[in-house]
Amino acid sequence: MAISLKKGQKVDLTKTNPGLSKILIGLGWDTNKYDGGSAFDLDAAAFLLGEDGKAKSESDFIFYGNLKHVSESVEHLGDNLTGEGDGDDEEIKIDLSKVPADVAKIDFTVTIYDADKRNQNFGQVSNAFIRIVDEANNTELIRYDLGEDFSIETAVVVAELYRHNGEWKFNAIGSGFSGGLSALCANFGIDAE
Repeated sequence: MAISLKKGQKVDLTKTNPGLSKILIGLGWDTNKYDGGSAFDLDAAAFLLGEDGKAKSESDFIFYGNLKHVSESVEHLGDNLTGEGDGDDEEIKIDLSKVPADVAKIDFTVTIYDADKRNQNFGQVSNAFIRIVDEANNTELIRYDLGEDFSIETAVVVAELYRHNGEWKFNAIGSGFSGGLSALCANFGIDAE
């Protein structure tokens, strides 16, 4: 039975699941029907961060343009341009045993591609979620449904995995950003250009 979290809740991941190393992060969403004329293209990403909350380099930003981290610990499984259908819209594989020792946390984000040009924001997105699945047995361990807390934001830090006393924990963040991907990258110390 998956643990269902609310915004701000933290839960043990590896302590309660000994031996867990390979996980799948699934992110999904629906777009509200509206007459904007443009399709929604939401993009999931992962940022590998140090203790200071910053990425060391652009290679620590895993997204549709950089699908695999050099350590092979984080792999994005590809861009979904429409978000159509049920279940996960984009997925990121993580091998916790390969995450470099200087990575203190991995933040998961979702941004709306070309949001300003298309006049789109997260107020037009519903049923957004993140879930963690044990890849070995396909069991959903943790799920966080974001709810409808957003209006003008074009990027969201959904959740993070972080190290605590040698174990990995999960934090349901749900924090919105205006300014899309460039604001998000700046927050994590990366030049989005």
